[in-house]
Amino acid sequence: MIALGIEGTAHTLGIGIVTEKKVLANVFDTLTTEKGGIHPKEAAEHHARLLKPLLRKALETAGITMEDVDIIAFSQGPGLGPALRVVATAARALAIRYNKPIVGVNHCIAHVEITKMFGVKDPVGLYVSGGNTQVLALEGGRYRVFGETLDIGIGNAIDTFARELGIGFPGGPKIEKLAQKGERYIELPYAVKGMDLSFSGLLTEAVRKYRTGKYRVEDLAYSFQETAFAALVEVTERAIAHTGKDEVVLVGGVAANNRLREMLRVMAEDRGVKFFVPPYDLCRDNGAMIAYTGLRMYLGGVKFKITDTIVKQKFRTDEVEVVWT
Repeated sequence: MIALGIEGTAHTLGIGIVTEKKVLANVFDTLTTEKGGIHPKEAAEHHARLLKPLLRKALETAGITMEDVDIIAFSQGPGLGPALRVVATAARALAIRYNKPIVGVNHCIAHVEITKMFGVKDPVGLYVSGGNTQVLALEGGRYRVFGETLDIGIGNAIDTFARELGIGFPGGPKIEKLAQKGERYIELPYAVKGMDLSFSGLLTEAVRKYRTGKYRVEDLAYSFQETAFAALVEVTERAIAHTGKDEVVLVGGVAANNRLREMLRVMAEDRGVKFFVPPYDLCRDNGAMIAYTGLRMYLGGVKFKITDTIVKQKFRTDEVEVVWT
């Protein structure tokens, strides 16, 4: 079977086409800014403007037509309301016009599910992106959140710090480059509360130190990464110990960071568990993961009516009953 997935929870519009074992197409376009962040209305306008050309490109890349598609999947949430509504409307229109079944997908779950295309079975997932930071694992028929941010996502924390430094959005790659030139560690708040994390204090103190002008930007970037990533690895390791699982995956846009990958890899080796990071185009927000998860859900017996496709801005990961594994 062939599934078409539309991703549009935040700044990226992605359209993916997959089978159960292969990505046939995975195209996307990301709204970026030189200064400031992303406004929900601007994201929605971006998605609406690019939906048709990206759909055309995805079909051409896959070498198929809409008639060849078996199901339509879309990101139902969590995310920015205006952006979510654009992709949901598009998915409904395609499903009705071409008489295809439609499936709404939880964006966070899709990030972990796509790893199963590569042979991963039952992992603990560290999902790190702009708006989300969660440690997930499948227990009792649902993806349970074993730890998460109590305030802002790690990606947003990094991007906000980057904006304070005047280096634009997205800030992750630029902060990573600065951090590689860091020469000394500057103490910053390390906040792990039980199994949860907090990055607001870390961000506030890093910005305060930057504004004093007493510290090298490279050292602050290095210290920011080391502190935040150590907390992420600690909570992930605890989740592995608690669940007894022997696989850990790193997913989400921040998975592109090589230092975070290195720290998780070392931890996994020390614990004797397998470590996997998908190709970057499948780590970032993308339509292929939505298509793949939607296909697995459909084959597992999950059915949606059009009335079930209302978007959910605050769609909790553990709301979804996982009946398709």
